Amino acid sequence: MRAGLMAAGLALWLAGCATTPPPAIPAVRELPVPPRTVLVESLDLLMARGYVIRHADAALGRLEAVIARWPGYRVKLEVQDSGTASRIAMTAYRGNRPLPPSLVEPLLTELNSRLEMAR
Repeated sequence: MRAGLMAAGLALWLAGCATTPPPAIPAVRELPVPPRTVLVESLDLLMARGYVIRHADAALGRLEAVIARWPGYRVKLEVQDSGTASRIAMTAYRGNRPLPPSLVEPLLTELNSRLEMAR
């Protein structure tokens, strides 16, 4: 009886660890700048902040970077051309868990400043 109860408790505990993370909610901005310019400025900004660029694809409008120090954040940037502007969506992760959009707001604000200066 006791072994069965312990087995059931262990199964419940392990099931709690296997839950999927909540969906990522990106911080979004729309700026009147070409997508390619957004990607170039984003690369420069993230590298200046200590991020290592893992993937960058201008054709797909995607960029992924990881911070080179603990606790190990990952930032994903997606840029879409809406015709008159670029829609920028930035999401941060720690491990596989998405972080709140407010964490990347300072990065988007600085990116916005850099893009205004580049115009």
